[in-house]
Amino acid sequence: MTYADWVWRPLGELFEIGAGQTMSSGAREGADKIPFLRTSNVMWDRLDLSTVDQMAIPPHELQGKLLQPGDLLVCEGGEIGRAAVWNGPIERCSFQNHLHRLRPRLNSVEPRFYVYFLQSAFTQLGIFEGAGNTTTIPNLSRNRLAALRVPHPPVEEQRDIIRALATVRSAIDMHRRGASLTDELKRTAMVRLFTRGRRDEASKDSAVGAVPDSWTVTPLEAHHSVTTGATPSRGNPAYWTAGTIPWVKTTEIQYRLIVDTQERITDLALHVCSVCLLPPGTLLLAMYGQGVTRGKVAVLGIEATCNQACAAINASDASVDPRYMYHFLTYRYDEIRQLAHGGQQQNLNLNLVRSVPMAFPKDLTEQREIAAVLDCIDSKIDLHTQRLARLGELFASLLSKAMTGAVGADDFDTSALADLTALDEPAA
Repeated sequence: MTYADWVWRPLGELFEIGAGQTMSSGAREGADKIPFLRTSNVMWDRLDLSTVDQMAIPPHELQGKLLQPGDLLVCEGGEIGRAAVWNGPIERCSFQNHLHRLRPRLNSVEPRFYVYFLQSAFTQLGIFEGAGNTTTIPNLSRNRLAALRVPHPPVEEQRDIIRALATVRSAIDMHRRGASLTDELKRTAMVRLFTRGRRDEASKDSAVGAVPDSWTVTPLEAHHSVTTGATPSRGNPAYWTAGTIPWVKTTEIQYRLIVDTQERITDLALHVCSVCLLPPGTLLLAMYGQGVTRGKVAVLGIEATCNQACAAINASDASVDPRYMYHFLTYRYDEIRQLAHGGQQQNLNLNLVRSVPMAFPKDLTEQREIAAVLDCIDSKIDLHTQRLARLGELFASLLSKAMTGAVGADDFDTSALADLTALDEPAA
């Protein structure tokens, strides 16, 4: 059977749709609590069980509120339609009322196929736009969910599509776990290296906490210049139109090497707007920024300018290796953020950045050894990140093709997977 021959039916004909338990103060404080899932636990085609809440459910209601392996969970609110299949990793688990539980009515229904269809429908095809109720909070009611018309191809065809897409999803999950483990390795390595050094020294207390006995602790400004940039007037096109000079914003400071920017300014802006041209190798630290941006650092890989919310840091002598400095500021991220002050939006300023205490070994060789260890770990994180991006593109392409009939499951091209699932860099 081809895509054109697929039968389309209301979702409610294929699944029994169950309601979850409403959280209340009594449920939170009651005895005999059991785990339950929220919308925050349900990702596309996976469950995040790192944090699972608990509540008490009356015994006479409990049986109808428990999950069974094979249940399809669909988000009513938040990112409506987001779905994953429950496979029973927790023995007795329920679900909140903001999730719908879909239990197959027919043996010819594979729940994971409908995860993939819903993902394509809501994120790519737009065929369910307006499916949510437009109230104070957009939501997908049980009746609207049950009325959604979905394909019901033969079960073997459903399974073929699942196998093809799940192969890519498995590779994504592998690299996601690898990135998480490598990130944890980096945090552990930084603590060890910045408290014991490469020589495994005894530690002493300092303004930055425990550091090796022989290390020096000084304000950042003792060995670095700290400046900032500016934002040319948006009202003057002569400062922006056809600009060729890279201009960095705080949102682009994301623990990476900056080799391109979203915006560029003109030579006129450079010369009349107090914007300094910064050399490659300059460290940029975000002084402003919503969420987690403030306190992050990046390295310029190009000559560029920046706005007034970025602190530009350059060595004023040869005492501190720039790569060491980058990693040390990364290590001190939380403490640097806490220096900020202000009202609703707390910010850093140049004086605060200049006063940031930093610790370093006097021996440049040890600084470079520490930087080399952390650079190596960063390269592994980057590898996972790059392959996750490429796998995401591959998955999106295959998903769209599968759910629009552009190709059949047997014709999926997954040849790129061999390189993308390898954990080492490909040979040059």
